[in-house]
Amino acid sequence: MSTVQPLPAAGARYRRNDYDVTDTVQVSVTSAVESAVRQLFAEQWPDGDFLPIEKSFGMFESLFSGQLAGYNGVDTVYHDRQHSLDVVLAMARLLVGYERTTAQDEHFGFERAKMGLVTALFHDAGYIRHQSDTLKNGAEYTRSHVSRSARFIANFMPTLGMSDWVPIATRVVHFSGYEVPFAKIHLTDWRDRKIGHLLGTADFIAQMADRCYLEKCRDRLYPEFVLGGAALNRTVDGDVSLVYGSGLDLLRKTPEFVAYTMRERLDGEFGSAYRYMEALFDGKNPYLSAIQQHLAFLRVILKTEDWPLLRRNPPCFTSDPNALPDVRRLMLERLREAWQNS
Repeated sequence: MSTVQPLPAAGARYRRNDYDVTDTVQVSVTSAVESAVRQLFAEQWPDGDFLPIEKSFGMFESLFSGQLAGYNGVDTVYHDRQHSLDVVLAMARLLVGYERTTAQDEHFGFERAKMGLVTALFHDAGYIRHQSDTLKNGAEYTRSHVSRSARFIANFMPTLGMSDWVPIATRVVHFSGYEVPFAKIHLTDWRDRKIGHLLGTADFIAQMADRCYLEKCRDRLYPEFVLGGAALNRTVDGDVSLVYGSGLDLLRKTPEFVAYTMRERLDGEFGSAYRYMEALFDGKNPYLSAIQQHLAFLRVILKTEDWPLLRRNPPCFTSDPNALPDVRRLMLERLREAWQNS
């Protein structure tokens, strides 16, 4: 009999900054997430070989910590280790929830679910710089990071004995980004497209349900947008126009962004796949509840302009302990250069 996943304890005052939405899994720690995923998969697919997934978590830790030869480790302050592990846990839950609520002939099966999970683990691997790269921070690859992730996946999956999944996984990963329009992601099996929908859903709901989502948007996502070229637009004449003028401006536009994402992606292309989460939480969805709470709090702040209410300062899980001040310095340099050259 399938167990129900735990929800935050009744009366709990708050959850910890680097724990998942249920405050039960420390999503800044690779081994903690691996253990939670192992439990979920063992319950749903007791005969599945978990070893390739175990090896994938090992590779993830090596890559993100800077221990993998040829790579620098993660230095993106919003898309850090915690973000990727949070997404992986949400993906595992969606995969199992889907399997529990669909007919037998629609099931993914263990092998396809394994492909989806490994793809989720490395969906942001493209932010991590090669030691031969000349750019100064992984955020500068914002516009191309998904294609870079696909190349990493293509090289890694064969080492797991998963070569046959490479053409599929390298397409599925694009459901987590904006580089390829969904209509141009060609997959012959509808179940593979559904895996992509789950990945795109996990990516959004995990980050938007993060306890410190609002502070991270202001303090960490905005600098990444500047470095990645998403905060400013430059015309063919060289004039600069602002997309986001500051971290606070990004927050002012966050309700519109969330509404668009819900309409066009989560409820649109992804077909409300977040509802598969309910099978694990007794009909509830803690991710959506957390997102709604964030938006309600943000609306209060936008109405009152009481910005000091956003006072959380969570740890940053990068391979470089100085990543946050370094990124802020690079952001200021980039902004000065943009205006000087306009």
